[in-house]
Amino acid sequence: MSSIDNTIVFVKNKLKEAEGGHDWFHIERVYKNALLIAQTEICNLTVVKLGALLHDIADSKFHDGDEQIGPKIARQFLEQEQLDKTTIDHVIAIIENLSFKGGNFKSKFHSKELEIVQDADRLDAIGAIGIARTFNYGGFKNRSLYDPSISPKMNMTKEEYKNSTAPTINHFYEKLLLLKDKMNTETAKKIAANRHAFMERFLAQFYAEWEGEA
Repeated sequence: MSSIDNTIVFVKNKLKEAEGGHDWFHIERVYKNALLIAQTEICNLTVVKLGALLHDIADSKFHDGDEQIGPKIARQFLEQEQLDKTTIDHVIAIIENLSFKGGNFKSKFHSKELEIVQDADRLDAIGAIGIARTFNYGGFKNRSLYDPSISPKMNMTKEEYKNSTAPTINHFYEKLLLLKDKMNTETAKKIAANRHAFMERFLAQFYAEWEGEA
């Protein structure tokens, strides 16, 4: 099998017990998004594929905030696959610089491949799938759906964002509704516009039902 095929097998096995919003199916959707975006960009497709497949191999949210465990696992796997150092280093850099982290994280690494995988991951955080994933994770963490007395906290630091226990609805304002304007590629920007509008319609319906108006 190819290194891509081996990576798919590895990730499926590694994430078979993962939380529903960060499982193999999340990886598969991001992978498909990345391939779609890559069609309109000049890039190293192998790096894009590997970055998309390995970007959430060990999300720090589920490993006591350890941001090094994902890159470490990915590097060990890629070295076992005997990929060249340049490719491995590029994929690891993508994994290390992909996350939203409160929106204030300034990446020190830039590449077209990172832009593509980042857009692909962010697209899976918005729209119908994004709404489903948000409430799935909120339930996983036993958070309330909504509390009108708790306002969204904007411009959080990385630590504040990581440690937040706010109601799930707040996450729309603290992250999801911000992603449309953070897309890197034209393809992702077009897709994001539609998914963003869907979330706005959902929120309008949510509040109307909350107040007994619909």
